[in-house]
Amino acid sequence: MKPVPHATPLRRAPVQRRSAERLTRILDACADLLDEVGYDALSTRAVALRAGVPIGSVYRFFGNKRAMADALAQRNLERFTARVRERLADIGAAGSGGTGGEGGGWRAATDAVLDEYLAMKRTAPGFSLVDFGNQIPVGSRDAEPNHRVADRLTEILAAYLSREPDEVMRRGLLIATETADTLVHLAFRVDPEGDERIIAEMRELLYAYLARVLG
Repeated sequence: MKPVPHATPLRRAPVQRRSAERLTRILDACADLLDEVGYDALSTRAVALRAGVPIGSVYRFFGNKRAMADALAQRNLERFTARVRERLADIGAAGSGGTGGEGGGWRAATDAVLDEYLAMKRTAPGFSLVDFGNQIPVGSRDAEPNHRVADRLTEILAAYLSREPDEVMRRGLLIATETADTLVHLAFRVDPEGDERIIAEMRELLYAYLARVLG
């Protein structure tokens, strides 16, 4: 199972700091407007107005709103993986990392991944509609957002657990990612803040499955 590549949705990558800051403002505006008006009513003109940039600046980076939403999904993935890495580094520094016993090791890593995903689900602008590209038809059909998420998690957890990212681990984390994706969205359909009973059941289900894959 090979990692799934992800082509950048940007027409042109920012080179100068000023250009990068402008791109950040555009994506921030896109995220805020997704929460306010939804994807169907989103427009590049509205994003430009909210970001305080000329419409030409938006088109410099993106051909349409679909590409813009896909770039936001990619940024979400980068931020999510950065948060997971930081959380795992804190766990390791506290002495509960590695392949240790109950409450540490792969269980602590599983909780870290789930907690950071739930935190973004509850607080990151636009995340409920875009997350990593799963919610609306952004990007190409071959992009397979959950495959990209699982690939990143395989890389991170393999390093954290000091083991080779073999085929069993890659397949297992893909299955776990697909399962968590489905159940988290169920939890947030039942309760806008995420039904805690469903989330608790999901954790137990993932613990039982990942004990074979990561334990």
